[in-house]
This record gives sequence, C-alpha cells and structure tokens, in this order.
Amino acid sequence: MSHTLDQGGSDVLGVLGRTSAPAGTASTTVPRAGTNAFVKTRAAMIAADTMMISIAALAALVLRSQTQWLASIGVTEQLGDFPREVAPQLSLLWLLALWAFGAQSPRRTGVGSWEYQRVLTASLGTAAFVGIGAYMVQTELSRGFFVIFFGIGTTLLLVGRLALRRAIQRAHVRGHFRSRVLVAGTDRHIDDVARVLRRESWLGYEVVGGLSPTPPPSGETLGGVEVVGDPSAVSAVLERTDVDAIVFADGALPCADDFRRTAWDLESRNVQMIVVPSLSDISRQRLDVRPVAGLPFVHVERPQRDLPMRVCKRIFDVVGSGLLLLLLSPVTLLVALAIVLDDRGPVLFRQRRVGIAGQHFDCFKFRSMCQDADAVLQRLAESNEGSGVLFKMKADPRITRVGRVLRRYSLDELPQLLNVFAGHMSLVGPRPPLPREVDAYEGDIVQRLRVRPGMTGLWQVSGRSDLSWEDTVRLDLYYADNWSITQDAMILLRTVKAVVGGRGAY
Repeated sequence: MSHTLDQGGSDVLGVLGRTSAPAGTASTTVPRAGTNAFVKTRAAMIAADTMMISIAALAALVLRSQTQWLASIGVTEQLGDFPREVAPQLSLLWLLALWAFGAQSPRRTGVGSWEYQRVLTASLGTAAFVGIGAYMVQTELSRGFFVIFFGIGTTLLLVGRLALRRAIQRAHVRGHFRSRVLVAGTDRHIDDVARVLRRESWLGYEVVGGLSPTPPPSGETLGGVEVVGDPSAVSAVLERTDVDAIVFADGALPCADDFRRTAWDLESRNVQMIVVPSLSDISRQRLDVRPVAGLPFVHVERPQRDLPMRVCKRIFDVVGSGLLLLLLSPVTLLVALAIVLDDRGPVLFRQRRVGIAGQHFDCFKFRSMCQDADAVLQRLAESNEGSGVLFKMKADPRITRVGRVLRRYSLDELPQLLNVFAGHMSLVGPRPPLPREVDAYEGDIVQRLRVRPGMTGLWQVSGRSDLSWEDTVRLDLYYADNWSITQDAMILLRTVKAVVGGRGAY
C-alpha cells in the first residue's frame, strides 16, 4: 500500500521556516474533503479508455469492409458477421485487462512512463490472448479486424492517456482533482515536503496539515502548514480529518514497528501511506529498490557520465545539429537579412561563455541588442529584475525591434548549432553561463559545469526567464546528475512547444 513519493524531478531547496498563522487558523480541525480524488481520477481514466477502445472497434469494423484497401496491405479474407458479433466482447475483455494490469490505478499514474508501460503491456497481452485463442479453437476471427482493432486501439489508448494526463495536471494546477494529504515528520522535513508539493502543484497534492512529534507553540505554523496532531496518534487525527494520503518524511515515527502498525491502520481506513526518503533530485531510472531481509534497500546508480554514454550523446549532438543546420538554413538567411536591414549592424554576436569543466569558448548568437549593449548594461544595473547572478529585465531598452521577435521565438540562438557541432555545447544541457556568473558561484552551483551547456534544457521547457535563479540552478543540477538520451529527446520535443508559445522569453 505504501510507496515512495515521485517528485517528478523536484528537490527540496531551503526551509520556509515558522511563520505566524493568519487570524482564524488556530483550530486544529481540518474540513471534510468530500469525494475522494482517486475515485474521480479512476472514473476519468475508465471513461477515456472505453471511448478509445470503442472508436478503435468502430474503425476496425468500417475499414474491414474495405476489401480493396486490405488487399493492398496483403490481407485477403471473406467478409462475415462474426467480427461485429464479438467486437463488444473483445472491447470488454480489453478493458478488463487494463484493470487487471493496474493500468487504471490512479495511485501510480500521472508521472513517469509507468502508466504507458502498463497500457502497452495490457494491450499486447490482450492481443496475444485473443490471437492464440482464436487459433486454438479455429474461430473465424477476421485478420483484418484483429490487426486494425488492436493497432488503432493501442495507439489511441496511449494518445488518450497522454491527453488525459495533461488535462488532469492542468486541473491540479487550478485546484481540482487534488489529493488531500497530511505531512508527518520533523519540523524541517514538514517544511521541505510542503514546499515541494506547493511548488509542483501539477502533481495534485494539497497539503492540509502536518503531524509533528514536536509541535510548534500555539498559533504558529511550519512553513505555512498547520500542525494538527502527532504522527504516533494517527487514528485520533483521522477521526476529525478527511484526507487521501499521509506523507511520512524523516523523523515521523521512531521505529519500523510503528510504521507497520500505522500502515495497517491506514489500510483499514483506505488512506494511502507515502514514504519520502532522504533523497532528492534523483531520477527514477537511477533508483532500484531491492528488499533484503525485509529491509527495502534503495540502490542509487551512478549518473550516466561514463565514456560509452558520452560518445552516444556526442553522436546525437553531431547528427542533430548537422541536420538542423541544413534544414534551418533558409530561416537563418532571412534572420540575418532582417538584422542588417534593421540597423545596418553586425549579424552575429560573439560572447565568451563557460563550458564543461570550466573551459571558456566563444558562444554565437544572432545579435538582438544594440551595438553598444555592454556599455548600456552598466547604466541599467540598478534596474535588474532578476535574482542570483543573472541580469533580467522584461523591458530591456537594449533589445532592438527585430531582436524582440528573435528572442520571443529563440531564433537568436540558432547560430549556437555551430557551437554544438564543434563540441563546445550540446543540444540539451544547462544554460551556458558567463565568466562573471561563474566567478559568483557558491556551494554546489559549480556542479552544473560537469556537463556541456546546451541550447535548450529543463530551464527552457520550464519557464525560461520566468524562473527564479534558485529554480534555474535546481533544474540544471538535476539534469547534470540524471541526463539520458531518452530525456534529451523528450526535452527537445517539449522545447518546440515552449518556443512556439513564447512563454518566459524576453
């Protein structure tokens, strides 16, 4: 019943600290939540799966009648009524398989690839069962119907789950379909977990209270979380609360026996137990839970920075940047012409940046600012709207008319494909910092230089200039520790959406 909270790449940065509670929040009774969020999510998943499988069955019946089309792909058969008669039964069997394989469990969906793997496994299993069964009993099941039904149906299920996930995540952000949770642990850990769950609101967890073995003085909260009881007295707390889950962080309970008894109690109440280990910013692919003598050992694999993976990433960068340089050459010519016609200045802007292991290189961009931008920067220092070591200004007067368009759609960064091809940068990686920024690095921030900087990265697809300095560092450090070729491909796909939308670009 219990599981580890998947933070989707989120870490715990800092502590909000104790603050005075607003007037009227001294009461320790949390209102009833009403309908369970898990029930609503499961209902939405079942409805979406039913619709997709029904569409696939209808499409298979219609396309099967097109014998000429079937013959073109090598399928010849006699038409009959049998497929129409068994279509409802096969659809129901498929839905039951999705349920049996756990593909409709709302507790294990919404983050990562597990949901899609379960859908694919259940679909392939159903197809294999039906195909083998039809062969064994020598039934008249149409080959054309079989191929179209499971081919289209599996694709629609995966697309439908993706669309449903996006819809549910947007609903979470707006405050709907959320799971009400209590956070148990020490003061520091309650603060940390609550901060992460508030920041990553798309996960759908609403923190409604905390359980602390050392509650704060009356009228104070832990990071904005009101303490409603002690972790050792969960039963008493649940008598006056309505929650979907309890998140147990470090310091929540003193020993394993207490955890086991609490798990039994929560199971009888249909309340989920979520355990957060003292690990953050580690991707699921690097974690391997291996039970040893009843102890759930969590093995953390090394980051993928060994030579074979670096070679694969370099090949990926060279091939990708080369193809993009060829495909986007007409766009680069038009951009260069627009810059020249705008102010008759140089097309390219060359700036010294810091790459992997602190090595300096010349980073190329299309010029988007006036020709004396560095001199003007000295006068704008007091207008800095950014945080940390970055200079940010939404209405930066140095940006030209053409430059604003280039920056909005990241067209100014196209020449960096030359840097990628030459090996100074990667297609995906942390933002390439300036030398003066690196000189101001403190603590762990320097770890972002362990990988090549990228044209795009987690910072690009997560808000670009709208991100705070702390969030930018958090995402860069996460990428440096957990990058993979698959993740790079997903970031590149998300970059297209971020660039077209233009959010956070200035």
